[in-house]
Amino acid sequence: MTGVRWRVPHPIVALRWLRAGVLGLVAVTALLYLVVANRAGDQIAAAERTNTAIGHIHNAYLQAGKADQALKAAAKTGATDLIGTGADFANATARVSSHLTSATDGNAAGQQGLSHIQFVQGQLATCVQMANTAVLDGPPGVARARDALDDRPEEDGRSTVPFTGGLRQSLKDLEKLEVEARHDQLRSGWRSPHLLWPLFIGPVTVMLLLVCATGYIVAHHFRRYPSPALAVALLATTSIGITMCTTAPPSMAIALPVLAAAGALAFLAYRPRLAEYRFPRS
Repeated sequence: MTGVRWRVPHPIVALRWLRAGVLGLVAVTALLYLVVANRAGDQIAAAERTNTAIGHIHNAYLQAGKADQALKAAAKTGATDLIGTGADFANATARVSSHLTSATDGNAAGQQGLSHIQFVQGQLATCVQMANTAVLDGPPGVARARDALDDRPEEDGRSTVPFTGGLRQSLKDLEKLEVEARHDQLRSGWRSPHLLWPLFIGPVTVMLLLVCATGYIVAHHFRRYPSPALAVALLATTSIGITMCTTAPPSMAIALPVLAAAGALAFLAYRPRLAEYRFPRS
């Protein structure tokens, strides 16, 4: 009984297989790009809205600081019972309220975020009410209103307890909460590194192996140097894959032409060797 003998394919046949494999992997990368870019679009848009909300919260924090300075200036006059807290305080607190309302649209922390926004809005209302009563209470009332604006948070061992300080501290805690939520938005679902790296680097790794096999055949059987165009095609495909894993998906106007160029370069890289075995028909 004779054993099974494996036939080694002719180098030109192997090159045809390798060319088909490389072109197929470029096509797979293009298809993955289209799917992921489409599915991740909603997540990226939500993250942009969260960025806007974080900006509103930060601006609210700055305006709360201006409100505190306005109260301080009013207290220095010693005439709060006559002039009240002043227009600067009223304008600053109104802007804080406006920024908080705008931040609600981009909230990424779910019900917890909404609850904390409502809590901060309640703190703002309390600060305004205390400042208004300071007109009757005098300097002690102004001091209480300033404490409500800039009171230090409670401490739990070495760390502070979120949302236990004054309005400004609560705004900082709210901004931190939304920043963490935005981070989760950009690293979950179709933007998860645990999904993207295997999805895009897998085809690139296989393509690298095929390119190395092509170089071996060309160098040892044809006594030629491998075409640089094949390396450029690999680099172009890899650049799209790594970009998809590390940043927002590039525009289709950029990614698809790059991958099309990679496919064309790969096709042209094999052409000289395959053309050597084309004979005219008799």
